[in-house]
Amino acid sequence: MVKVFVVGSYATGLTLRVPRMPVPGETLLADSFNLGPGGKGSNQAVAAARLGAEVAFLACLGKDIFAAQALDLYRREGISTRHIHQIEPGYTGVGFITLLPNGENWIEIDPGANLLLTRAHVAAAEDEIAASDWVVCQLEIPCDVVAYALEQAHAHGKHTLLNPAPAQALPPEVFRHVDILTPNESETRILLGLPPDDPTPTVDLARRLLDLGVGQVVVTRGKKGALIVQKDTVVEVPAPVVQAVDPTGAGDSFSSALVVGLGEGLPMVRAVQRACFAGAYTATRLGVIDGLPTKEELEAFIRAHSQDGMCDL
Repeated sequence: MVKVFVVGSYATGLTLRVPRMPVPGETLLADSFNLGPGGKGSNQAVAAARLGAEVAFLACLGKDIFAAQALDLYRREGISTRHIHQIEPGYTGVGFITLLPNGENWIEIDPGANLLLTRAHVAAAEDEIAASDWVVCQLEIPCDVVAYALEQAHAHGKHTLLNPAPAQALPPEVFRHVDILTPNESETRILLGLPPDDPTPTVDLARRLLDLGVGQVVVTRGKKGALIVQKDTVVEVPAPVVQAVDPTGAGDSFSSALVVGLGEGLPMVRAVQRACFAGAYTATRLGVIDGLPTKEELEAFIRAHSQDGMCDL
């Protein structure tokens, strides 16, 4: 069984689906509401566990009703909470998601207790890092903590994945400890200090990230699938055609499926193909947690949506 240690964030997500974006000062009626566990680290921990990995999670919560919801989720999903810290005073992170009928969304986050995660918390989890196959990080926690966790993972000979969202320019030394980077197209630009709509081709930007020390870059492109950019090769992986309902969490589903697939021995292209299906599955469900597939659900989805002999993923 693949062992995954996720170092990251938790935030309760509050999602409203509206017919259109309101103008300033307007009150607009929503047609649905969802309140549930979220945060990129938490989503990735749950996604990996549902796909069959043994998962431990390092995060900071407050001492409030949202924290209780998180801990209950981890117990139900079989995720180790030994390194979950409840900080007082402090409050659990929250995210507000506005969703349009066409699947576009806007997300605002108050990190709360996520900003209280420290290098000392990572150091106290050294045994967990040493026992894991993969260490997975995101950027909803302090950057220095992410850098330290990735460094410690490499010190113990472990594989690392960084999902660089929400994107920010990172110190160059961080990239040297990233085996796989999974940005979307705008994030490739922001990571390099460029505007999110910079016209430079995405492949060229991914190669710049390789030059900074990243092992491989896998660029997620929504309904266009993904790009695998390695030193000497570029592979375009298509996504299945689906009707997106809520893309929130699709990138988290992708990253976890990629890690689990590689941990189970799939070659990179096959693992990315499987990850594209996982992301697509999530995008077809309203609410992140309800949209994270089990291994059986993902396999059924792949069989139902595969073309060109890809159903043996």
